[in-house]
Amino acid sequence: MSSLFLRTQNVSLQSIGLTSLFSLPWILKFLWAPLVDRFGTRRRWMLLVQLPLGVLFIAVGLFSSLPWGIPVTAFLLLTGAFLAATHDVAIDGYYLAALDEKEQAKFVGDRVMAYRIAMMTGTGLITTIGTRIGWSPAFATAGIFLVVAFLYHRIFLPRSETEILPLRQALPALMNRKVVFGTTVISAVVLGLYFGVKTSWYAGLQKVFPLIKGVGFAGWISLLLLAGLIAVGLLRRSITAWLDRHPDSFYAQAFSSFMEQRHIGIILAFVIFLRTGEFLLSNMVTSFMVDAGIKHHYGWIQAAIGLPASIGGALLGGYLISRWSLKKVLFPFLFLQNGTNLIYMALAFALQKYLLVNTGNSTPEPIGAFNLAAVAAVQGFDQFAGGLGTSVLMTFLMRICKGKFKAAHYAIGSGLMSISGLFTGVASGFIAARFGYAVFFGISFVLSIPGMVLAIPVMKTTTPLPASRGLH
Repeated sequence: MSSLFLRTQNVSLQSIGLTSLFSLPWILKFLWAPLVDRFGTRRRWMLLVQLPLGVLFIAVGLFSSLPWGIPVTAFLLLTGAFLAATHDVAIDGYYLAALDEKEQAKFVGDRVMAYRIAMMTGTGLITTIGTRIGWSPAFATAGIFLVVAFLYHRIFLPRSETEILPLRQALPALMNRKVVFGTTVISAVVLGLYFGVKTSWYAGLQKVFPLIKGVGFAGWISLLLLAGLIAVGLLRRSITAWLDRHPDSFYAQAFSSFMEQRHIGIILAFVIFLRTGEFLLSNMVTSFMVDAGIKHHYGWIQAAIGLPASIGGALLGGYLISRWSLKKVLFPFLFLQNGTNLIYMALAFALQKYLLVNTGNSTPEPIGAFNLAAVAAVQGFDQFAGGLGTSVLMTFLMRICKGKFKAAHYAIGSGLMSISGLFTGVASGFIAARFGYAVFFGISFVLSIPGMVLAIPVMKTTTPLPASRGLH
């Protein structure tokens, strides 16, 4: 939603690329994920953030129409991202705790379907309201949906967990000296990076070391996370010995148990590169639609074509995983998902003349019925393949979650998965502006190849579920 909103407000592609910074909380959520495992229940954590999210989006609706509202809106969306990332930790842990492995395979298609419906609601219904009526009522509608979801879950969401410690003890636990010291150090590093990358000294450093050119604040955060996990992997024996002497260290146990898995090096590389091409594509595709001159059609294409295709892909993906096992469908599903980038490249070449005429044009030239049908078909295939890809993504992440730290493990895995999205997202606007959409989509496919290649050895690390005909 934010990409389409900002592009209709004539914000530059480079700035829209920076909206990938909204994914930063999903990279950092591993820091507070162990709290969700240890205190209260995942159900309570979900409810704790749903209502503030609804109120926040209503506030975005109030500010988005003001002359100075765009930076305020961006700040509110970033704040909402931290709440949403916490909600992700809770809901992932909720599913992992409430369902065994067979039930996870059974419900993954339904869960992905619900996830895709939510995405289509934002990119279909909400954006249609935004482009045709106004962005204030659009964001307010999103907020109302979230408030209604909170009320529904407050009444009907099953209570399927037993809390380890009461939620009210979470705050006192965070106030001990070690946590305060660690938080202070991390905050100092983050603030130092934030202000350091803006200095002339850093600009000079980029000239001396061209490899870090374009690596900003969020990029260094991602690199530090990756370096930290590599260090844990290299020092896991020493950490295990330390844990034997400090069995009450919940945080350390969560991270070390994740890194002690077999084939962890291959798993980490696969997780990081898995969605590179998808992240690049998704970050620019809405801007491509706007610049092609079909912003008023974008909502109904998403709702009428993308939504059914997405649901079909999600249900089929869940069924085939439960029927044939993750190992057999992992590579084919990823290839279909990333193959969409090549189709978008061909579409961008076909619409080149309209991109030249309609970019920045408030009254765009119609692209014609045939071209509009082609856009709808490509979007439908993209959503169908996305449903398949999300099914294998969720199932794979569930497979690498172990023991009592399932929410923390899922947060680490999904946070690592966001690293490539952060880098490619920040770069996406600059690449598209420099080379054009067609070449950009081709580059996005090329960058998806490492993830697909790594899928081959990763398939040997997955544990297949027994085939079942009665899961759907």
